[in-house]
Amino acid sequence: MSTEANKYLKFGAAMAVILVSLAFLAYTGVQESKSYYVTIKELRGMGDQAYSKRLRVAGNVQPGSIRRTGKQVEFVLVENEQNLSVIYSGTEAPPDTFKDDSQALAEGTFGKDGVFHAKQLQAKCASKYAPKQPTQGTPAGAPAKSTT
Repeated sequence: MSTEANKYLKFGAAMAVILVSLAFLAYTGVQESKSYYVTIKELRGMGDQAYSKRLRVAGNVQPGSIRRTGKQVEFVLVENEQNLSVIYSGTEAPPDTFKDDSQALAEGTFGKDGVFHAKQLQAKCASKYAPKQPTQGTPAGAPAKSTT
């Protein structure tokens, strides 16, 4: 084999190793960041699959259930009369909109102890984004009358 053909062979082998490495890193990155959205009822019905997957669960925060201990926050999500205990121990503080009766989305894993262990938490206050209600006696969309 000539030296020029040997150079092409080494270059091709190096490129193949690089491409296989990049494909492997891309695949594992996607697998690690993938999370499934489930309802609380679906989570309860998943069986052993629930313990091995990264999941997202949404619901309303049960009033009076929020307990803070340092950076850890414990609360209960409620959806269609199904309850789920959640322990959030992420790196960031919970959002300002995380309060009683707010809608919350927790991302993490479901433990065999029956508690959802969240690493990320999103929340919004539904009343903050609701449209303003017209005052009584004023038709919707009509400007208020001045008495001056």
